[in-house]
Amino acid sequence: MENEERGKFDIVHSNKVKAGKRRTYFFDVRKTKSNDYYISLTESTRKVNGDGYERHKIFIYKEDFNRFLTQLQETIDYVKSDLMPDFDYEQVERRQAEWEAQQQDERDRNPSDDISW
Repeated sequence: MENEERGKFDIVHSNKVKAGKRRTYFFDVRKTKSNDYYISLTESTRKVNGDGYERHKIFIYKEDFNRFLTQLQETIDYVKSDLMPDFDYEQVERRQAEWEAQQQDERDRNPSDDISW
């Protein structure tokens, strides 16, 4: 029980990336009992039947930050330049921004539907 309660309060910084209709990535900086920090990456996907979420986590510790970032960037660059050089990544960003704006418009028109308890 103590770990469950502690887990809710040890996030010191958080960012999220909405990726389509069902998937969200969370980038959380967490604090340990010894006042150290690590990154928790979470992919959260809404289940097809709408009954909750599936979550997958990876933890990155400070001693691995530089190597992880380097390898991630090299891997992304490889896919973009060698495997999919003609893919329009900016179009994906534009579509996502349009979808998010549409979702916000719908929430603005129906504010009572957006109440979270």
